[in-house]
Amino acid sequence: MSNRKAEKPNANRTESRPSTPCHRVIAALDERFDLAEHRRYLARDLEGVILDLGAGSGAMFPYLRTAAQQQPALHLHAIEPDPDRRRQAKQTASTHELDVDLRSGRVESLPYADDTFDVVIASAVFCTVQDPSRALEEVHRVVKPDGEFRFFEHVRSDGLRGYVQDALTPLWKRVDNGCHLDRRTDDWIAAGPFALDEIETLSFGITPVRPFVRGIATPVGHTETDDQIERRTSVSSAIVRSSSDDRFQEVS
Repeated sequence: MSNRKAEKPNANRTESRPSTPCHRVIAALDERFDLAEHRRYLARDLEGVILDLGAGSGAMFPYLRTAAQQQPALHLHAIEPDPDRRRQAKQTASTHELDVDLRSGRVESLPYADDTFDVVIASAVFCTVQDPSRALEEVHRVVKPDGEFRFFEHVRSDGLRGYVQDALTPLWKRVDNGCHLDRRTDDWIAAGPFALDEIETLSFGITPVRPFVRGIATPVGHTETDDQIERRTSVSSAIVRSSSDDRFQEVS
């Protein structure tokens, strides 16, 4: 497990430079690859109260609309810090006749009470958050003890491509709204207040934005002992790193 320090939040950061998904990259991937399967994965079998982190222009909304048609009792919420994208998301919601409570907010300071959501969804969000550890703590705070955190994120590669991503990140995050190529979000989740139930490595992507991971994590209680945390972290790390584990797959 790598030992990384989270970036310190910039107190002077304004809403004009938000912590948002790298939309241009995802738009390019949408044109070249079929991301529908992965968005359906995030939106499958939803029940209860749902939060879409970093909604952007509403890419997840058509899939959440399908989920709401299958389960009319769903209560849908979303946050997006960028005002222009929030307006686009409102239009997307209107187009798809989706009833969603869309708010301004950043993942590191979610505007919700503890234990609010049954499922929290992140689609290409953690590449841009300023403080990944704090963001995961916030997700853990707002998700119910028996809830789920579902994610689809691009991460740092291994080998030579990983070193290239390290070298490119300082420039890349300047031109792509804070997007980090060198983040191992799977490591952050495994080391954070969650247990990994499912994780897959997806080998598609546009160099240097590859590979992706997708998965489901469940919250671990705040009352864990240190020994329990160490055992759980070791198990989660093994899931992330061991390709021989049945729950770890590389998908072309």
